[in-house]
Amino acid sequence: MADSHTKTPLTIALAILAILAFASLFSPVSSYNRPPPRRNLFVPRRRDLDSHSPEQVHISLVGVDKMRITWLTEDSAAAVVEYGTSPGVYTNRENGTTSSYKYALYESGNIHDVTIGPLDPNTTYYYQCSSNSARNFSFKTPPAQLPIKFVVIGDLGQTEWTETTLKNVAKSDYDVLLLPGDLSYADYIQSLWDSFGRLVEPLASQRPWMVTHGNHEVERIPLIHPLPFTAYNARWHMPFEQSSSSSNLYYSFNTAGVHVIMLGSYTDFDKSSAQYEWLVADLKKIDRATTPWIVVLLHAPWYNSNTAHQGEKESVDMKAAMEDLLYQARVDVVFAGHVHAYERFTRVYNGEANNCAPIYITIGDGGNREGLASKFMDPTPTISLFRQASFGHGRFEVLNATHALWKWHRNDDDEVAVVGDSLWFKSLSSDPACRI
Repeated sequence: MADSHTKTPLTIALAILAILAFASLFSPVSSYNRPPPRRNLFVPRRRDLDSHSPEQVHISLVGVDKMRITWLTEDSAAAVVEYGTSPGVYTNRENGTTSSYKYALYESGNIHDVTIGPLDPNTTYYYQCSSNSARNFSFKTPPAQLPIKFVVIGDLGQTEWTETTLKNVAKSDYDVLLLPGDLSYADYIQSLWDSFGRLVEPLASQRPWMVTHGNHEVERIPLIHPLPFTAYNARWHMPFEQSSSSSNLYYSFNTAGVHVIMLGSYTDFDKSSAQYEWLVADLKKIDRATTPWIVVLLHAPWYNSNTAHQGEKESVDMKAAMEDLLYQARVDVVFAGHVHAYERFTRVYNGEANNCAPIYITIGDGGNREGLASKFMDPTPTISLFRQASFGHGRFEVLNATHALWKWHRNDDDEVAVVGDSLWFKSLSSDPACRI
């Protein structure tokens, strides 16, 4: 069922994908064998919704006590959220903004963006969008202090693999979801952004989703649509303003005792770039007494022993520009996607094990349509401690100022989430040998 706003003929979309697929045959990043893809999903608009009904509802953190609510409607509707702490009793009301975008012959629905708060920590709020009582939602705010639980998923997409991952995530108890790039895999077909929004709404409307972009968000077409990140920036507004960033493509935020930094692999990152200068300033502001943990997310991994995506400038050049900054700041862990497999490295700096460096984890195995990156380098580098080409998700539980528990949950037999890898580790801020 086609989206009512999709004006691009299917033949044009298929032709674009065919050209891209043909070009990829000559790209070194596609030099590994992928398993046959599972069925792609397209989630149509619900038949019981009228053109004013909210859909694709998702939430994100804004500062320490506010939440952004984002949703779409087909036709004009009020950018207003009513909310309260009891089901159906909405004692508060906030107004926001409405926007839309065009992409070639496609025109989006109305994208509504409302920030609500201040909110109490660790509290369930009930809300409705556009004063539509037919659809009611709820979310829980993160705690103000540790412990806090994160889910980490990369390269999510919208396939049957994705569906299984989301079902497994839904069974877990977590506070915030972190996604290091490659969300919808729309790849120029804008109706797939709508489908993705509907697919993730049951989870993304209940817990904040904090995301950064990947290569599948670039969506630049020379001459036809030269501006990158149009759909991503319009649909997934992150709190970059609050961290003094000038771009939605990189930002940071604090939650409980964790400082989370979202970096952009596909925007300028060299030492003369705005992103580099922002990162330097952001790291200087961190107070390890109040946020003892530093977590970084980016899309293209700096460390990778898979044969896929070797030697790409987004990995090599960004690492050369920024690795020293993360090492000197004593970042605890760096999560990446892009490679469609799971891999955990030891604490590493400049290619060698270093007890005061970040742990690097690749978790690009959410469920994308391209399948798994199943070929690893042989022999295994000594800095790589665990690697496996399976779909799944990660859970990162920060218990206190000194200890955290990481678990990677593999989609075993595509049904049950089985712990495939786990690790206890200490914050670098609590290690006297690593204090600067």
